Amino acid sequence: MKKLFALIAVFGMLMMGASVFGQEAEGDTLAADDTTQVAETMATQTPAGETMAPEEEEQGGLSVMHTNLKTKFIEGGAGFMGAVLMTLIFGLALAFERIIYLSLATTNTEKLLLEVEEALESGGVDAAKEVCRNARGPVASIFYQGLDRADEGIDVVEKSVVSYGSVQMGLLEKNLSWISLFIAVAPMLGFMGTVIGMIKAFDKIQEQGDVSPTVVAGGIKIALITTVTGLIVAIILQFFYNYLISKIDSIVNKMEDASISLVDMLVKYNLKK
Repeated sequence: MKKLFALIAVFGMLMMGASVFGQEAEGDTLAADDTTQVAETMATQTPAGETMAPEEEEQGGLSVMHTNLKTKFIEGGAGFMGAVLMTLIFGLALAFERIIYLSLATTNTEKLLLEVEEALESGGVDAAKEVCRNARGPVASIFYQGLDRADEGIDVVEKSVVSYGSVQMGLLEKNLSWISLFIAVAPMLGFMGTVIGMIKAFDKIQEQGDVSPTVVAGGIKIALITTVTGLIVAIILQFFYNYLISKIDSIVNKMEDASISLVDMLVKYNLKK
């Protein structure tokens, strides 16, 4: 189920990227014509002295914003803008996959501890293991590993819980390194696009033999679009990354507290035997 959600997220992001690239192929002229057409349509449909309805105004604003974004994407260049967009697509896909995984890994540790304690008192270790087997999440898995070695002594149980806790922590942190990589790469690609755009701007100045403000301003504007896009992508992914880190820390803290409670519970159980 987790892999299915991840595949759906990746497929959706790739479809969004393909849609943007398809729009980019229409060219600068089409983007400019779309902007003019939207403005003319809005002016025609709104007679003098009348105001647009809130719904119509919102739809018109979204259409203009979509057209502006498409125009800026085309101006920034398909090469670097496409690369930056792909970092956003794959970064968000991995972030959504982690969010789904961590949501499924979150369990009510207090309720699980109570159920395990009741099972120990009524049916012994085997009944407690059955409770953990039917529960989901890393805490239940750690409990099962500890209970499975309950007959070997408390020291063995503690080592087993610590070792398997490290394994579960690795599973929780899976793919976070890739998200961190995309956060670092996105602004780098943007800066690289800016540098290359500046080089092209100076090439035009050299060809014309004159420092024209129009040529310089146009070249710098196009070059800086990639930087802005890269920074925006990095900021978006950074929010998701920090959320995932805080979620993992919360789960790990619960795992540690529950593991201590399990050891104490087994000590009491062995003393009663």
